[in-house]
Amino acid sequence: MCAVHESRRRSRRTVAHGSTRPTSRDVAQAAGVSQAAVSLVLGDKWRGRVSETTAERVRQAARELGYRPNLAARNLRLGHTRTVLLVVPALTTEFFAGVYTGAARIAAQHGFGVVLYPSPEGIGPARDPFASAQTALDGVIASSMAADALTAIRGDQLPLVMLDSDPAGSHGAATVNLDITDGIRQVTDHLLGLGHRRFLHLAADIASWTFEVRAHELAARLGDIPGTSLLTVRAPISINEARTAAETALSAPGPRPTAIVCDDDKLAAGAYKAARRLGLRIPDDLSVTGLDDLALATAIDPELTTVRLDAELFGERGMQALLAVLEGREPKAGDIPVELVVRGSTAPPSTP
Repeated sequence: MCAVHESRRRSRRTVAHGSTRPTSRDVAQAAGVSQAAVSLVLGDKWRGRVSETTAERVRQAARELGYRPNLAARNLRLGHTRTVLLVVPALTTEFFAGVYTGAARIAAQHGFGVVLYPSPEGIGPARDPFASAQTALDGVIASSMAADALTAIRGDQLPLVMLDSDPAGSHGAATVNLDITDGIRQVTDHLLGLGHRRFLHLAADIASWTFEVRAHELAARLGDIPGTSLLTVRAPISINEARTAAETALSAPGPRPTAIVCDDDKLAAGAYKAARRLGLRIPDDLSVTGLDDLALATAIDPELTTVRLDAELFGERGMQALLAVLEGREPKAGDIPVELVVRGSTAPPSTP
């Protein structure tokens, strides 16, 4: 036993004067056992393989040395890092920041971390932030707006949950969607109820399922109402680009639209600028609606009527769905409800 005590003293001195953290080899030397025995004891797999006395000696040596297992190395050996990649478009609005917050909250409750990968062109990290996504990650949550990045990082070869994606055509093991269809229904019914019949759809110029749903539902709802008209113009999600597109559409010959339905609150802000340039008052001459309910919606005047999307709940549900996939369970079904928030940007049309 004296030899063991002396070994512990030598190990403590080595660790104290060295620059590295204590290792399992140090614990083995201090306890006078093999590294295999240390692994069994600290992994709680020692019963029937080493004696109680030896197990206690290993635990005591680990306590005295301040040894902590290298969980990262252990997880890599086991093929699990408890790390999830969240692939989103550029963080140009707080919406995807909210998605990250919700996903990270649920991940932390289950011992996972979330790595954020914005995937715009020319912005953010290199195209391949991981040498091999399969060995660095346990799974991926991806927005359909950023789906092109999945191929670049080989994320589509991992357990995958898609956000805002067509359930019938998704490459993911599960999809999580906001009820955008109902959001457009609420907007359309609100404007129709106010008496609007001439509509301009300021659509996001992005090839994404969620924007296709918005366009389809708006056209379908208005197509059922006699006497309505719908003009669609597209613009990138940029206030200045939206201003240009809206100004051109509102200046075109013929009866002017009395309501603009925008795919995004930033597009709506561009429509505001176009209206002011043309001398149109909101909502007296032109009603405008958005979608997202960003902070921007209450910063502009009049405040914007828009559809509130719960970004944090969206992220939470995405992470919960991925956990279910990893555990072989069926993810929760059903789209996330959305809510129309009526503010000062909509009113009955001033002209018939």
